[in-house]
Amino acid sequence: MRKTITLTMSPIPKLPLLLLLISAVLSLTSSAESDLVSELQSLQSRSKSGVIRLTDHSVSRFLSSTPRPFSLLIFFDAAKLHEKSELHLTDLRREFGLVAESFVSNNADPASPSHSKLFFCDVEFQDSQSSFALFGVNSLPHIRLVGPGQNPKESLQMEQGDFARLAESMSEFIESKTKLNVGPIQRPPMFSRNQIILAVMAWLIWTPFIVKKAITGRTLLHDPRVWLSGAVFVYFFSVSGAMHNIIRKMPMFLVDRNDPSKLVFFYQGSGMQLGTEGFAVGFLYTIVGLLLAFLTRVLVKVRNVNAQRVVMLVALAVSFWAVKKVVSLDNWKTGYGIHAFWPTSWN
Repeated sequence: MRKTITLTMSPIPKLPLLLLLISAVLSLTSSAESDLVSELQSLQSRSKSGVIRLTDHSVSRFLSSTPRPFSLLIFFDAAKLHEKSELHLTDLRREFGLVAESFVSNNADPASPSHSKLFFCDVEFQDSQSSFALFGVNSLPHIRLVGPGQNPKESLQMEQGDFARLAESMSEFIESKTKLNVGPIQRPPMFSRNQIILAVMAWLIWTPFIVKKAITGRTLLHDPRVWLSGAVFVYFFSVSGAMHNIIRKMPMFLVDRNDPSKLVFFYQGSGMQLGTEGFAVGFLYTIVGLLLAFLTRVLVKVRNVNAQRVVMLVALAVSFWAVKKVVSLDNWKTGYGIHAFWPTSWN
């Protein structure tokens, strides 16, 4: 008789099979995370400032899995609101791009612990309204930091004080919340190399002519009319609130909220002054100052007494009108009035 041999397969141990499945899942997860990082790096390299433009689709793609090996700093923007200078959206967006460019440049070395750990992104309202709703953004400016283990609702909002000093404040916020190193902010030079070369060449060419005119006393600095104009300009600059407008970046006027076809040049309230309002007050102050200078420096040299009296009366009337306008504007804005009181001995 022929003997038959029966082959029986021994059961695969459960523990090695479980380890094999876990290893496969981890490998797939690591591969997916690596793909996301590579895609973000590719998008980052295409951007001039290193800021990635996100859409509703890309937001859901990059934030769908947690934890992630990277963080996202998202700047929410709206092009339609760029004309509202009080929001400073264009300035903040420029500083945001400056921080992004500095971070990428300072952490370009793959050996750096901060390399590819943070990506800077922006979201435009017109193209990604769902993303605004996802993060609960209802006002601008708005910047969110989404950490590796956070979803949009758990992300950290950058408060107003965190970008008070623009790029430097944003850098401090990032370093305090992510423990990553942003590095020094690399601001572009005020003048390019070609501009500096042209300026030096122009100076060298004009130096002999300037020296010759200075020796002969025929420069603008020797002209009293230039000094007079400069004095009037400094006086107008100081009394018109121009420095306040520059520091606060105040607009010249606002659009009326009730009627967009109308413009508001004078704002009622003591906490704000528009540029046109300041220039109007400065113009009235300058008129009074010039009239006072004219009376004390020019009119006293006129020999005709009647002419002196007529000019004096006109100057007093114009000065009284100008001061009255300033007082009325102050009363309209603040509610405070100026009252005259007679001496008690006159009653």
